[in-house]
Amino acid sequence: MTGGRLIAGRYELTEPLGKGAMGQVWGGRDLGLGGRHIAVKLMHSGQMASLSGTADLEELRRRFERECQVTARIDHPGLVTVYDAGRDDDELFLVMQRVEGSDLGDHLAEHEHYPWQWSAAVAAQMCAALVAVHAVPVIHRDLKPGNAIVRPDGRVIILDLGIAAVASVGDTTRLTRTGALIGTPVYMAPEQAIGDSPVGPAADLYALGVLLYELLTGRLPFEAPEASGLLYKKLHELPVPVRHISPEVPEALATLVARLLDKEPTARPADAYEVYSLLAPLLPRPYDQAHSQPSLPTDPTRPFREPMAPWPVPRGVAPPPVTASGFGPPPVIDLPGTLEEVRGLLAAGRYTQVADLLGRALPAAVAEHGDPSPVVRTLRKQFAATLVDTAQYARALPEIRRLIQDLTAERGPYDPVVTQLRQDESLCLRHLSG
Repeated sequence: MTGGRLIAGRYELTEPLGKGAMGQVWGGRDLGLGGRHIAVKLMHSGQMASLSGTADLEELRRRFERECQVTARIDHPGLVTVYDAGRDDDELFLVMQRVEGSDLGDHLAEHEHYPWQWSAAVAAQMCAALVAVHAVPVIHRDLKPGNAIVRPDGRVIILDLGIAAVASVGDTTRLTRTGALIGTPVYMAPEQAIGDSPVGPAADLYALGVLLYELLTGRLPFEAPEASGLLYKKLHELPVPVRHISPEVPEALATLVARLLDKEPTARPADAYEVYSLLAPLLPRPYDQAHSQPSLPTDPTRPFREPMAPWPVPRGVAPPPVTASGFGPPPVIDLPGTLEEVRGLLAAGRYTQVADLLGRALPAAVAEHGDPSPVVRTLRKQFAATLVDTAQYARALPEIRRLIQDLTAERGPYDPVVTQLRQDESLCLRHLSG
């Protein structure tokens, strides 16, 4: 598919933003509202049917539209706003607010020392949104770093309620059948992975616990090369305590993470509101001069420190990076600034310039940080994706293979990112051999 396609006579697709098992996400413009920037998720009916166990595609489409109506009723600043939903030939589409920022995985990679205060602020913001989601009641079912965006002003936005299971019983029905493994195994609660009963809000709290553990320690609580081995560890082993890895983390925060990761749903906190109340004492207070610090782009503590304040950093001015001891000298490669420039070029459809910019930045980042650095990996991922999107398969292939090698060694061959990279590798080989 190429940019320029028109959906429902008004939504123009301009550039790909991402893809996964459920479909593709495109950036676009709403021509009916003066070209407002939007994100459009396209899901093929056949793929949805295979995941839902529904043979009747017409019934599947009706159920999809009903669920979109339910999720669209959730009004919270920590959630993406849903504008429209419908069908276009064999594809279902969801039109959403386009959110600029870094996904949580990239945000962690961009800041090699991730302060525990940031981790608590991210989790608290996500809890506030989950309270609204669970009140509908809806279960997200797929909380993970790729489904959360940290905006430049520090606000955290949860994405992808499109595969959420509607828990109410009135005029709505579940799109995903009981037992379907909808979600990402690494972040999936044990009861959700087993799939022998409907999941509840406690499954989202478990995923939040995995996210919080990862932010605090830089690693996952459980890892295994296969999903079955991962599930066994979740059911029969305990993760390394947070403070054994990161001793600077407050005891209260480490204890909360352990409760969120409990194997038994009933042993976890009662709801997202309770989790927020436990995080609240660890959050900065508004305008507390004793703990004030310069505002940084994507600092998730800022909404608590300076609520409703305008963003103070002029566009194009890169602030100093966060280091273990506070603020350090500017790096040779300003990763947030580079990624911001990349996003602007992508929005303008200037893909060749994106590839050139990343091609220059990557060697300099390798020289400064070394190949294993998260900074280098973030740039390499964006560089490879841009080369694939611009059909530069010969240049993309070595970057993809390097990522596959590194990520397979760290996460195992069945990690969803590795799986996607394998698909991109196959795409490149097909084009190069043809």
